[in-house]
Amino acid sequence: MTAPTSDAILARMMALHPKIIDLTLDRVWRLLDALGNPQNDLPPVIHIAGTNGKGSTQAMIRAGLEAAGYRVNAYTSPHLARFHERIRLAGELISEPALTALLDECYEANGGKDITYFEITTCAAILAFARTPADFTLLEVGLGGRLDATNVIDTPALTIITPVSMDHEAFLGDTLAAIAGEKAGIIKRAVPCVVGPQDDAGMDVIQARAARLGAPVLAYGQHWHASPERDGMVYQDEAGLLDLPRPILPGDHQIQNAGMALAALRHLGCDAHACEAAVTRATWPARMQRLRTGPLAEVAAETGAELWLDGGHNPAAGAALAAVLRGLHERPTFLICGMLNTKDARGYMAPLAKVAQGLVAVSIPGEANTLTAADTAKAADDVGFETSMAADVHTALADILAASPQARVLICGSLYLAGAVLRENG
Repeated sequence: MTAPTSDAILARMMALHPKIIDLTLDRVWRLLDALGNPQNDLPPVIHIAGTNGKGSTQAMIRAGLEAAGYRVNAYTSPHLARFHERIRLAGELISEPALTALLDECYEANGGKDITYFEITTCAAILAFARTPADFTLLEVGLGGRLDATNVIDTPALTIITPVSMDHEAFLGDTLAAIAGEKAGIIKRAVPCVVGPQDDAGMDVIQARAARLGAPVLAYGQHWHASPERDGMVYQDEAGLLDLPRPILPGDHQIQNAGMALAALRHLGCDAHACEAAVTRATWPARMQRLRTGPLAEVAAETGAELWLDGGHNPAAGAALAAVLRGLHERPTFLICGMLNTKDARGYMAPLAKVAQGLVAVSIPGEANTLTAADTAKAADDVGFETSMAADVHTALADILAASPQARVLICGSLYLAGAVLRENG
């Protein structure tokens, strides 16, 4: 009999609970207990929540810690090309044999009971981290914070809340204050919390919870500052000023993400070398990533076009992406866009309509919750885009290049679309 692969076990896990998202911690606590409560045996945890910038901030913290000689476990979601991307053990992506054994162990321990895919795979990651010697564990929240499956650490070393904006309203609430309250659920008693730039309504909620729990707050604009400075950036806190290169991850919004990472690293005692590494060595795919290899990139190169990829999917991400595009050298810019039907497509596209000449709508391949190409095109048309539709990304790219051979083409709208592109063109 052939041993199951990680993909086969993951497919079985998808069938354990009918809802993809069902926020509660009861099922997670039950399975962790069956596994021997590995959450109590993790290397010091840095827990990261927020709407935008979680992944980039985590990537910069990891780069800084590793430059300082620390071994780092890291958990992120969703993955782009392969599930293994979610679990990094002491600096390396988890291997297929290790992942398969881990998933099988968790599946057996669960005993066929109800549990969501994200919950059981998060438990698997926690089990792996408990068994892997490391100096730090970086945990990125999947959705919200208070009831997220990662929120099982009694006393992390540090918590971080990146900028909070409107997203996932069906699960987190329909006001910024309500959403911020869910994100602030990761704040723990007496544990310092780094807080990125926030609207007043969100900041009030975060500070109120921190005050109730006696958690020191290290807030942007109060305790630390980060800003562009000519060709670099400046970071300042009570320990002094750092003149640093601009983050290698493109866009001015990455300066604020870098600021949160630097605040965390300085709190942990890292030196200037580690801080510089955080901004110069971080890698994070599908965040305004220039595609230079693979079939799509080869098609673009034949005509002298540029091809980019980004997975942002909410209005704040759309605004940040528009700012990045504005800062690039002038070139006709076109979008290939596919989105989930749970997202605010018009809100995402509105700022982009001011910097791009047109948009080709596609459906996300293999994704049940994709917004149809027709509905994506309708949303784009509503905010002022010149729009068309295509059966897939390859066709969309060919259509754009036929009309504008040296265009800048950005594939965008969803991490799921970005993942599909990377799987085919990695």
